[in-house]
Amino acid sequence: MSVGVIMTLVQFGAGNIGRSFIGQLFAQAGYEVCFVDVDAELIAELNITGSYVVEVRDTDPQEIHVQGVRGLHTSARERIVDEIAQASIIGTAVGPRALPKVYPTIAEGLVKRHERNGGPIDIILCENLRDAAEHARQGLKESLPDGFPLEDTVGFVETSIGKMVPLITEEDRRRDPLRVYAEAYNTLICDRRGFKTGVPAVPGLDPKDNMAAYVDRKLFIHNLGHAACAYIGHLQSPKAVHMWQIMRDEDIVEAGRRAMWESGRALCKAYPGEFTQQSIGDHIEDLLRRFANVALGDTIFRVGRDLRRKLSAEDRLIGALRLEQRYGGARYGTEFAVACALRFDAVDERGSAFEEDAQLLRQVAAQGPLATLCEVSGLDLLDRDGAELLQGCMDAIAWLGRVLRECRKVVPDYFEMKGV
Repeated sequence: MSVGVIMTLVQFGAGNIGRSFIGQLFAQAGYEVCFVDVDAELIAELNITGSYVVEVRDTDPQEIHVQGVRGLHTSARERIVDEIAQASIIGTAVGPRALPKVYPTIAEGLVKRHERNGGPIDIILCENLRDAAEHARQGLKESLPDGFPLEDTVGFVETSIGKMVPLITEEDRRRDPLRVYAEAYNTLICDRRGFKTGVPAVPGLDPKDNMAAYVDRKLFIHNLGHAACAYIGHLQSPKAVHMWQIMRDEDIVEAGRRAMWESGRALCKAYPGEFTQQSIGDHIEDLLRRFANVALGDTIFRVGRDLRRKLSAEDRLIGALRLEQRYGGARYGTEFAVACALRFDAVDERGSAFEEDAQLLRQVAAQGPLATLCEVSGLDLLDRDGAELLQGCMDAIAWLGRVLRECRKVVPDYFEMKGV
């Protein structure tokens, strides 16, 4: 970085990932970070303090003091547009549902930047979304004027977010509204080929040439395994609150491991030049260790909530089933996780359910699991592949219902019954 040149990251999303991961990495590399968020109180606090704390909860606990930060509320559109016009780089960590809402503002900033001859700029997409670059490209095109040279001026950089960031407690939030928890893992895998201006000199960035492989690995091993352990663990130990509690049950660990390996074997076939059985196995065991991190204090509720998204066509469960089917592998562990997900009724620290999940469970009770799964997952009984996947899930659902009526433990009997 040149002496006297102020590098600025405009970061859409000042939530857990935005603050604990993206903002932290760039601020520590000497960037000024301007957060853009809908939370007015959070933005006000950022502007008062100009800093915040990332509390690393791991075997080597520490506090990282992130400085050189400020914020803009999403309503300050003209100021955000000006920031984009002169920024060094843009980041997003708002979630797939909210991402379309930021496109018009980013597009307006890109137009002003182009008018000022501001040069190309990269957008780092931290959304845990498959094909995030294409989503963003098409979303911005809809908000940009005809003829805008989008491909020449904007780099769309997909990422794989492997960092686990649990929900902060209400008590700690009241004490310090800017503090955020995180694990020690601090590597941001990103698409080397997506950058227009070159990979920034930011420690922690890990550029890859085959980004699709790592997006799939994150979704179909990390996210799948995390969710599978939460869903199966909640049924096995309904009174447990934290992930570390259920990860002390070797039956649950083994059930999660089975589901992860189902996808892992498929990924080795899908990306033979990128992954090996050894590298996938090492990754799975490292994740299982991290899921069991007592210091992190991650909750089963946080990991499992938002069933509609997690059971959608391309997400961690159904997407993994499709992948496993495509490469001819076993699917028992993943089907079992789907069956358990349709019974997931964990609550937060206040005893409240995630309302959309409660609605989905009411739908299961009223319409049955098959109709609900067809609607949520996009799987079609009239399609041969879809019908095959649905049948596997329904077999697991039926077996689970019998076991629960008999008050038996949900694992490992299921895998013994399947002969695996």
